[in-house]
Amino acid sequence: MFYDRSKIFVKAGDGGNGSRHFRREKFAPLGGPDGGDGGRGGSVYLEATTNLNTLIDYRYSHQFKAGMGEPGIRQKMHGAKGEDIILTVPCGTIIRDADTNELIADLVDEGQRVMVARGGRGGLGNVHFATSTHQAPQEAQKGEPGEERWIQLELRLIADVGLVGYPNAGKSTLLSVVTAARPKIADYPFTTLSPNLGVVAVGQPASGDEFGFVLADIPGLIEGAAQGVGLGHEFLRHVRRTRLLIHMLDGASYERDPWQDFNTINQELHEYDEQLAQRPQIVVLNKMDLPEAQERWPALKAHAEKAGYPVFAISAASHQGTDELMQFAAHRLHEIRQEEAERIAASVTIEASGVVLRPQPEDAFTVSKEEGIYIVRGKRVERAVGMTDLENEEGMDRLQVTLRRMGITKTLEEAGVKVGDTVRFGKVELFWGE
Repeated sequence: MFYDRSKIFVKAGDGGNGSRHFRREKFAPLGGPDGGDGGRGGSVYLEATTNLNTLIDYRYSHQFKAGMGEPGIRQKMHGAKGEDIILTVPCGTIIRDADTNELIADLVDEGQRVMVARGGRGGLGNVHFATSTHQAPQEAQKGEPGEERWIQLELRLIADVGLVGYPNAGKSTLLSVVTAARPKIADYPFTTLSPNLGVVAVGQPASGDEFGFVLADIPGLIEGAAQGVGLGHEFLRHVRRTRLLIHMLDGASYERDPWQDFNTINQELHEYDEQLAQRPQIVVLNKMDLPEAQERWPALKAHAEKAGYPVFAISAASHQGTDELMQFAAHRLHEIRQEEAERIAASVTIEASGVVLRPQPEDAFTVSKEEGIYIVRGKRVERAVGMTDLENEEGMDRLQVTLRRMGITKTLEEAGVKVGDTVRFGKVELFWGE
């Protein structure tokens, strides 16, 4: 079974609490506060590796939690940092927020890493709250809660060239002939139930050196694939990363016309993703060792050339024409890569003067009312409330000052909040006026 999708829960470690400690020594009975800070919680990372080919590691394991930060202690000593977690995924994995479907990262290259849950900050010890007029503070911050979220993992194969076509068109046979891959091959539809990859080595088109590219055998597509019919959506996404498509047609099928098959599959590609239909394609009529294919070849060749597609006639089973096809594919791929490099170089100056993205400031917040509860959302305010010891009078006094300075108190009052109403900050609920 080819596991290319998974949903997992990640939880970063909470920050350690700050210490509320006072120095008490033989000759310094009233030495003042010396509580240390809590350690930062561990974060959760995802890292791409070539050592994995599927997401099977996440079939049964769905929850991952990083280590919590240790609390601060006496003599201004900080707590230890929580242990990070690094989860490995195959190269080609796309990571999205499961709730919002927001794209978090697309890990393509070996060693690429992204943080998916940030560890909470450690709380400040009471030594930070001492002033000239308040020399014995009883306040110390709680550790910030670590981020947590459900994320969706989706693997898209990284291949330069993709083989597409109807089931039983001979894609797996061609892959086995031109690469060292050994896919399952049989004469019935949907033999290939999972993508197969192989590496093709041919002469370098430009310099004569060996030139290699990755060839992917995508499971057979049928009419209605864009709507999920057959294997549909399960494997259409694997075609998205390819730069070039080899469109295999069955020249010996009695039930279907090869050119009609070509148009049908292209329509499915267009409906699934318009950019897929614009990929360069090589039309290939397979099974030329059979009389039926030989009869159909002149008409198909005329259709393809009229439409502007390069066209080849091969027999994958007897290796007829396969070397010429791979040489042409390598040459075309080399041209495509050069075109991409030129477009990137040309876009550098354009992007340099383009739109500048300015992230939302941390002080930004929103106030809304849902089911009788006032909800305040904002990164800084949620952190301030989450790190306040609600049982500590000094801490609550400081929180009220913070809310007033940020303008949250005024905004809530303008929204109609009254004494006794419930106000929610992240996961913390408070009664207004307490």
